[in-house]
Amino acid sequence: MAMVKCATTYEEQLAILERRGVIIPDRSVCTQILENVNYYRLMAYFLPCKQADDTYKPGTDFLKVYRVYEFDRKLRRVLFSALEEVEISLRSRFAYYHAHKYGPIGYLDASNYSVRHNHEKFMEQIQREIDSNRKVLFVKHHLEQYEGVFPIWVISELFTFGMLSRFYSDLPLEDQKHLSKGTYSTTPNTIRSWLRCCSDLRNICAHYGRLYYRIFSAIPSGVAGDPEKLRRLWGAIHALRGLYLDSEKWNTEVLPAISALIEEYSDVVELYRLAFPPEWERLLRK
Repeated sequence: MAMVKCATTYEEQLAILERRGVIIPDRSVCTQILENVNYYRLMAYFLPCKQADDTYKPGTDFLKVYRVYEFDRKLRRVLFSALEEVEISLRSRFAYYHAHKYGPIGYLDASNYSVRHNHEKFMEQIQREIDSNRKVLFVKHHLEQYEGVFPIWVISELFTFGMLSRFYSDLPLEDQKHLSKGTYSTTPNTIRSWLRCCSDLRNICAHYGRLYYRIFSAIPSGVAGDPEKLRRLWGAIHALRGLYLDSEKWNTEVLPAISALIEEYSDVVELYRLAFPPEWERLLRK
């Protein structure tokens, strides 16, 4: 069995950082932070300051790094709220279209999907969601009153963002074209990539993952720019912008909230860590 590191006290954790060159301005305040934020979680925010010899760049300040952590936490909250609106809208639009073309339970028929669709796996995912939510009122109602048969506009309320993404990607190309052109005036390939990017972003935000200095797994289609920069938050936000249908709300609520955070933490946040260009706000307006 591999050896693991021994547990350390808060004071020992601060001492380790200090030996590696981190400035600890106030031990009491820094200790309180470590009591509330796991040392291992916080260390991810020190990565941009780390040098090849495992020490930190001169001037690395514990409390300044913590401010980056706070910026990231608040940014997740803004983005998660926007993602919630996108997810609920997509559930509604996909379910409405599918119900009117294939009927209330057409989603149960494997022939209503493309050849890439793994229907058995999809049904297993749906069943897991039903089992996990058996005590939720609308789930309990359909189990008891309709023998567990859920129309698409009901079962879609249990779809995760990832399931929504796969549901769209597995529709026949004709259906994908109808939804992408009618709703977003773009192509199925672009929508598939945006859904993939936003699914990743949503999962990161939901599990309190780090956005700052993060490399994402997907690149949004239809967005010009350096692929490496599009693997940062810059690309993921472009995908969110693309799927967010209310232009006015995006411009008057979402963007100003992001801008206010960047202004509040301008003393510690380096926009290039997010791959944001200087004119980022103009480029993200709808």
